[in-house]
Amino acid sequence: MTLYPVFTLALSAILAVILLSAAMHKLRAPQRFRRQLDDYALLPPDSLRIVARMVPALEIALAILLLTPALRVVGALGTALLLGGYAGAMAINLWRGRSDIDCGCSGPGMERPLSSALLWRNGLLVLIALLAALPTHPHPLGGFDLFLILACSLMGLMIYTSVEGLLANRPRLNALQGK
Repeated sequence: MTLYPVFTLALSAILAVILLSAAMHKLRAPQRFRRQLDDYALLPPDSLRIVARMVPALEIALAILLLTPALRVVGALGTALLLGGYAGAMAINLWRGRSDIDCGCSGPGMERPLSSALLWRNGLLVLIALLAALPTHPHPLGGFDLFLILACSLMGLMIYTSVEGLLANRPRLNALQGK
Protein backbone atom coordinates (compact mmCIF):
# COMPACT_ATOMS: atom_id res chain seq x y z
CA MET A 1 0.00 0.00 0.00
CA THR A 2 1.41 3.37 -0.99
CA LEU A 3 -0.04 6.79 -0.31
CA TYR A 4 0.02 10.11 -2.07
CA PRO A 5 2.96 12.09 -0.60
CA VAL A 6 0.78 15.09 0.29
CA PHE A 7 -1.11 12.86 2.72
CA THR A 8 1.94 11.41 4.50
CA LEU A 9 3.72 14.77 4.62
CA ALA A 10 0.68 16.48 6.13
CA LEU A 11 0.34 13.73 8.75
CA SER A 12 4.05 14.01 9.51
CA ALA A 13 3.77 17.78 9.94
CA ILE A 14 0.78 17.42 12.28
CA LEU A 15 2.64 14.89 14.43
CA ALA A 16 5.78 17.05 14.45
CA VAL A 17 3.87 20.07 15.75
CA ILE A 18 2.15 17.96 18.43
CA LEU A 19 5.52 16.53 19.54
CA LEU A 20 7.22 19.94 19.59
CA SER A 21 4.36 21.40 21.61
CA ALA A 22 4.56 18.51 24.08
CA ALA A 23 8.32 18.94 24.43
CA MET A 24 8.02 22.68 24.99
CA HIS A 25 5.59 22.36 27.88
CA LYS A 26 7.85 19.76 29.49
CA LEU A 27 10.88 22.02 29.07
CA ARG A 28 9.01 25.05 30.45
CA ALA A 29 8.14 23.22 33.68
CA PRO A 30 10.68 20.41 34.23
CA GLN A 31 9.86 19.89 37.93
CA ARG A 32 6.16 19.58 37.09
CA PHE A 33 6.96 16.98 34.44
CA ARG A 34 9.16 15.05 36.87
CA ARG A 35 6.27 15.01 39.38
CA GLN A 36 3.93 13.76 36.66
CA LEU A 37 6.33 10.94 35.85
CA ASP A 38 6.54 10.10 39.55
CA ASP A 39 2.73 10.10 39.86
CA TYR A 40 2.50 7.36 37.23
CA ALA A 41 4.51 5.12 39.60
CA LEU A 42 6.09 3.16 36.75
CA LEU A 43 9.75 4.22 37.02
CA PRO A 44 12.30 3.85 39.79
CA PRO A 45 12.65 7.19 41.62
CA ASP A 46 16.38 7.34 40.79
CA SER A 47 15.59 7.41 37.05
CA LEU A 48 13.03 10.23 37.10
CA ARG A 49 15.51 13.08 36.58
CA ILE A 50 17.16 11.40 33.59
CA VAL A 51 13.87 10.31 32.01
CA ALA A 52 12.39 13.79 32.53
CA ARG A 53 15.28 15.21 30.50
CA MET A 54 15.28 12.49 27.86
CA VAL A 55 11.58 12.53 26.99
CA PRO A 56 11.40 16.12 25.65
CA ALA A 57 14.68 15.56 23.79
CA LEU A 58 13.20 12.43 22.24
CA GLU A 59 10.04 14.29 21.26
CA ILE A 60 12.09 17.01 19.56
CA ALA A 61 14.28 14.43 17.80
CA LEU A 62 11.21 12.56 16.52
CA ALA A 63 9.68 15.81 15.24
CA ILE A 64 12.89 16.54 13.31
CA LEU A 65 12.94 13.00 11.89
CA LEU A 66 9.30 13.34 10.81
CA LEU A 67 10.16 16.51 8.89
CA THR A 68 13.29 15.04 7.26
CA PRO A 69 12.15 13.25 4.08
CA ALA A 70 14.79 10.51 4.18
CA LEU A 71 14.07 9.78 7.86
CA ARG A 72 10.28 10.24 7.92
CA VAL A 73 9.56 6.53 8.27
CA VAL A 74 11.94 6.16 11.23
CA GLY A 75 10.41 9.25 12.84
CA ALA A 76 6.87 8.01 12.27
CA LEU A 77 7.56 4.55 13.69
CA GLY A 78 9.38 6.08 16.67
CA THR A 79 6.43 8.41 17.22
CA ALA A 80 4.00 5.47 17.12
CA LEU A 81 6.10 3.65 19.73
CA LEU A 82 6.36 6.71 21.98
CA LEU A 83 2.65 7.52 21.82
CA GLY A 84 1.81 3.85 22.31
CA GLY A 85 4.06 3.85 25.38
CA TYR A 86 2.24 6.90 26.73
CA ALA A 87 -1.08 5.13 26.17
CA GLY A 88 0.25 2.03 27.90
CA ALA A 89 1.30 4.05 30.95
CA MET A 90 -2.15 5.65 31.07
CA ALA A 91 -3.89 2.28 30.66
CA ILE A 92 -1.87 0.71 33.49
CA ASN A 93 -2.80 3.53 35.84
CA LEU A 94 -6.47 3.45 34.81
CA TRP A 95 -6.43 -0.31 35.42
CA ARG A 96 -4.95 0.38 38.88
CA GLY A 97 -7.87 2.73 39.53
CA ARG A 98 -5.65 5.82 39.45
CA SER A 99 -7.67 8.10 37.17
CA ASP A 100 -7.11 11.12 39.42
CA ILE A 101 -3.49 11.72 38.36
CA ASP A 102 -2.58 14.35 35.78
CA CYS A 103 -2.05 12.81 32.35
CA GLY A 104 0.87 15.11 31.57
CA CYS A 105 -0.68 15.89 28.19
CA SER A 106 -1.13 19.61 28.68
CA GLY A 107 1.01 22.51 29.66
CA PRO A 108 1.43 24.05 33.10
CA GLY A 109 -1.82 25.09 34.74
CA MET A 110 -3.86 22.71 32.58
CA GLU A 111 -4.08 19.52 34.62
CA ARG A 112 -6.14 16.72 33.10
CA PRO A 113 -7.04 13.49 34.86
CA LEU A 114 -6.49 10.20 33.07
CA SER A 115 -9.47 8.94 31.10
CA SER A 116 -10.41 6.40 28.47
CA ALA A 117 -10.88 9.31 26.04
CA LEU A 118 -7.14 9.99 26.28
CA LEU A 119 -6.45 6.35 25.43
CA TRP A 120 -8.64 6.68 22.32
CA ARG A 121 -6.87 9.92 21.41
CA ASN A 122 -3.46 8.30 21.70
CA GLY A 123 -4.65 5.28 19.76
CA LEU A 124 -5.73 7.57 16.93
CA LEU A 125 -2.37 9.38 17.04
CA VAL A 126 -0.57 6.01 16.85
CA LEU A 127 -2.66 5.15 13.79
CA ILE A 128 -1.79 8.52 12.22
CA ALA A 129 1.91 7.85 12.88
CA LEU A 130 1.66 4.42 11.29
CA LEU A 131 -0.04 5.94 8.23
CA ALA A 132 2.75 8.53 8.03
CA ALA A 133 5.24 5.64 7.94
CA LEU A 134 3.70 4.08 4.83
CA PRO A 135 5.59 4.38 1.55
CA THR A 136 4.50 7.06 -0.87
CA HIS A 137 4.05 7.16 -4.63
CA PRO A 138 7.04 8.75 -6.31
CA HIS A 139 5.56 12.10 -7.21
CA PRO A 140 7.32 15.43 -7.61
CA LEU A 141 5.70 18.04 -5.41
CA GLY A 142 4.51 21.21 -7.06
CA GLY A 143 3.24 24.49 -5.68
CA PHE A 144 -0.32 23.26 -5.29
CA ASP A 145 0.91 20.14 -3.47
CA LEU A 146 2.78 22.34 -1.00
CA PHE A 147 -0.39 24.40 -0.48
CA LEU A 148 -2.36 21.19 0.16
CA ILE A 149 0.24 19.98 2.69
CA LEU A 150 0.04 23.28 4.55
CA ALA A 151 -3.78 23.43 4.39
CA CYS A 152 -4.22 19.81 5.49
CA SER A 153 -1.70 20.24 8.29
CA LEU A 154 -3.40 23.37 9.58
CA MET A 155 -6.84 21.76 9.36
CA GLY A 156 -5.62 18.65 11.17
CA LEU A 157 -4.04 20.76 13.90
CA MET A 158 -7.23 22.82 14.30
CA ILE A 159 -9.25 19.63 14.71
CA TYR A 160 -6.70 18.23 17.17
CA THR A 161 -6.68 21.46 19.20
CA SER A 162 -10.48 21.58 19.25
CA VAL A 163 -10.77 18.00 20.47
CA GLU A 164 -8.06 18.63 23.08
CA GLY A 165 -10.01 21.67 24.31
CA LEU A 166 -13.19 19.63 24.56
CA LEU A 167 -11.43 16.84 26.44
CA ALA A 168 -9.73 19.29 28.79
CA ASN A 169 -13.01 21.04 29.61
CA ARG A 170 -15.08 17.87 29.95
CA PRO A 171 -14.61 17.58 33.75
CA ARG A 172 -15.72 21.21 34.19
CA LEU A 173 -18.77 20.62 32.02
CA ASN A 174 -19.65 17.49 33.99
CA ALA A 175 -19.29 19.45 37.26
CA LEU A 176 -21.61 22.18 35.95
CA GLN A 177 -24.15 19.56 34.92
CA GLY A 178 -23.92 17.86 38.32
CA LYS A 179 -22.50 14.59 36.97
